[in-house]
Amino acid sequence: MPGLRRDRLLVLLLLGALLGADLYFHLWPRARRRLAGTEPGCPCRRRPLPPAASRSGAGGSKLRRLFAHPLYSAPEPPRGPEERLLAGQEAVRYYRRKLVRWSRRHKLDIEALNLTSPESLLRQEASWLQFQLGISRYGLYPRSSPAVNKLLRDMHEFSAISADYSQDEKALLGACDCTQIVKPSGVHLKLVLRFRDFGKAMFKPMRQKREEETPADCFYFVDFQRHNAEIAAFHLDRILDFRRVPPTIGRRINVTRDILEVTKNEILQSVFFVSPASNVCFFAKCPYMCKTEYAVCGNPHLLEGSLSTFLPSLNLAPRLSIPNPWIRSYSFTGKEEWEMNPLYCNTVREIYPYSSGNRLLNLIDMAIFDFLTGNMDRHHYEMFTKFGDEGFLIHLDNARGFGRHSHDEISILAPLSQCCVIKRTTLLHLQLLALPEYRLSDIMRESLLLDHLAPILTEPHLLALDRRLQLILKTVGKCIDTYGEDKVVANDTKQLEVPMSDRVTPTS
Repeated sequence: MPGLRRDRLLVLLLLGALLGADLYFHLWPRARRRLAGTEPGCPCRRRPLPPAASRSGAGGSKLRRLFAHPLYSAPEPPRGPEERLLAGQEAVRYYRRKLVRWSRRHKLDIEALNLTSPESLLRQEASWLQFQLGISRYGLYPRSSPAVNKLLRDMHEFSAISADYSQDEKALLGACDCTQIVKPSGVHLKLVLRFRDFGKAMFKPMRQKREEETPADCFYFVDFQRHNAEIAAFHLDRILDFRRVPPTIGRRINVTRDILEVTKNEILQSVFFVSPASNVCFFAKCPYMCKTEYAVCGNPHLLEGSLSTFLPSLNLAPRLSIPNPWIRSYSFTGKEEWEMNPLYCNTVREIYPYSSGNRLLNLIDMAIFDFLTGNMDRHHYEMFTKFGDEGFLIHLDNARGFGRHSHDEISILAPLSQCCVIKRTTLLHLQLLALPEYRLSDIMRESLLLDHLAPILTEPHLLALDRRLQLILKTVGKCIDTYGEDKVVANDTKQLEVPMSDRVTPTS
């Protein structure tokens, strides 16, 4: 009996030691990380936002006041079937058929992830689907769209169930020509992630720190693509009331769990490695970039990047990719005609569809947007074919913006300075954002604090927005002095006038 008691005591001591070790080495460190807000991959963790007063000054939220202004609160045109991009039931049926085919190819993955069938999971209230159904000829989303906020939240919280290269990178098949000055998209390491609700987003990882500025000697076509530029472009586009940039949010992705463990692409799997610092890294598949020094790495697994939601499938909503008339020369020595001929716009005006309608005005909107961000890489633009020649231009691929805050590339404004025409509503928005109570840098600073990776832009980049806005208004002012306001300012819509107290002169 005494021996049996001693055995029981030894067993109890052993169990107690195991429990103590588990508490000390596993449960307690995890609890500390959770309390500190650094638990890897925790989807529910949110970055606490400062109080509204500290974000926007003693006067309250400038962002809320801006969106309550008559320019932003004016009623939008009704959206009938002809104004909407997609027919609801047709889109739902298409995506269900597509997901059934996808689930057949990934049956084991669906069972392992304990997902329901696509037929039952794909519901019309899914945020990504609601966003696509809300696209109209007036923009990618209405001003007060609850679907956009829910979509941003879902992209941040939902776990990925598959990861793959984008279609243009797959088309390369790893065959990249090292003699090309403009490298294919494989260098950018962008990946397509599919989430648990079957929504898809383009992931662009962090390649450059926020405080780093692009060197002055660096050509625009070999510059890094910056994830924070994609995020900031979405916020700026919404503040300008263009609504032509797909919803984009910042997120820290667990590259092991959300990419490596869910991808079935063997090439993508093969480019993962563990660095000497024990961080999980991966690189692009192009031969000229298949080197570890060009890789991006987690810390050790978490990697921040931007997530931009997908536009509707091209089978549902075909798009045209059109060369920009003010395309730059993608060579070290060449120049395009517009760079040498100040009367180049006269040539453009003779070419359809720039000879009539809103296409030229929409192109100038895009040039103003690119000048504010500093993006010199707008070689093409896209449009939905359903809306014809009067449709809006989609502002895609903004990752080469916000590279140099100390330099204003005035040549980006060539469409405005050479054509000397601008939409009335665009000018009214710019004038409003030049006022102290609606200062663009303050509005952007407050808006970007809503992102989980805040701060998104450094203070010099925010202040550069105010400086560039003044340059735009001065350019418009010179055009008005030369040709008169009636010739320069195009009355594109009958929206509400800005109160006189909220207006500034273009020459200020």
